[in-house]
Parts: sequence; structure tokens; C-alpha cells
Amino acid sequence: MFSFLIFLILPFLFAYFSNLLIINTAKEKTSFKLEKLEANKVGLLLGTSKYRAAGGINLYFKYRIDAAVRLYNSGKIEFILVSGDNSTQYYNEPEAFKAELIKRGIPAKKIFLDYAGFRTLDSVIRASKVFGQQKITIISQKFHNERAIYLAEQYGIEAIAYNAQDVSKNYGFKTQIREYFARSKAVLDVLFGVEPKFLGDKIEIAY
Repeated sequence: MFSFLIFLILPFLFAYFSNLLIINTAKEKTSFKLEKLEANKVGLLLGTSKYRAAGGINLYFKYRIDAAVRLYNSGKIEFILVSGDNSTQYYNEPEAFKAELIKRGIPAKKIFLDYAGFRTLDSVIRASKVFGQQKITIISQKFHNERAIYLAEQYGIEAIAYNAQDVSKNYGFKTQIREYFARSKAVLDVLFGVEPKFLGDKIEIAY
């Protein structure tokens, strides 16, 4: 019976310590305040769907756009690398972000798209191995930024993050629960040396 209880408890203990590890790794490397961030050439904008399954705009999407525009207009980044899921012809996160960024005044020539950012791990590693960036400013909500910074550091990338506005607890409850266990997966990915699903030819971010 005791061994069975240990077997049941272990995943929750691993999730708890994974969460602590990621929080501690990202400590003082994320900020809601622009003035506290150093400038980097590229901001890595992490993708999400534009619309909610229940209908209406996805606030995670809206607030990440807001954050990316503020970061660019402040001169803290020169280019925006949008990384997201384009697994089918009917679902294209990077293009949705690009269209919105252009509407908000970001020049198209300053936006680069990574269509193979299927997971945060893919987005972070591809920013280095495909797009050649060893120093990046990650743009997402704080909980997401923390995990991305952990992954970046484990794969030899120097990263800081600008925190987009978060959503209410009720709005983001399911996402927060998923994030808690996604952190366990991130730690396991590092332990087992998981690589992105696709790499491909290198792309230079320059103009």
C-alpha cells in the first residue's frame, strides 16, 4: 500500500519541484516595466490562437500584441520574431499575429515568422538554431515567460522577458492548471534532450 501511495504522489511532487525550479531560474529576468529591460535585437513573441473556442477574441493574444507593440515602440527591440503553430492550412498563428502587428503600426519588414513553433520548446530553440539569436527578449504572459526562460537557459540561450498583461483568474483558470503540469514536461524535455519537431534552413533576421 505504501509503495502504491508513493507511486500516486510522485507525479505531483515532481510537478511541485519543477514549478519551483522554473520560478527560481526566471527570477528577476522578467518584468512588467519597460525601463527595467535591457535592449535586444529580437523580441520572440510566443503564439496563441486569436480567438477563443467559445467565441470572441482571445485576451492572451490581445495582450501579447499590446506588449510587443510597446516593446518595439520603446526601442527595446528592433525586430519581432513571431513563433507559433501553423500545423494546418486553416490554422496559422504567426500570420494572425503579423496582420495585427501591422495594423498597430509595426513595419512588415521588421516582422519575421516562425511557422514551426508548435511548442514553447520549439519556439525557443528555433530562435537560436534557425534564426541565429543567442540573446532574446521573450514576450508573453509572466507564467509562460518563466517557462520559456528556463528552456532558453538550459539550451544555451540568454533570455529576458517582457510580461504581457495577464487575464483574470476565472478567464485563465484552465490555462493556469495546464501550465503547472507543462512545467513538468519542460523539465523532462531538458533531462531527455528533446529537440524541436523541425529545424530546417537558417534564416537571417536583418534588414
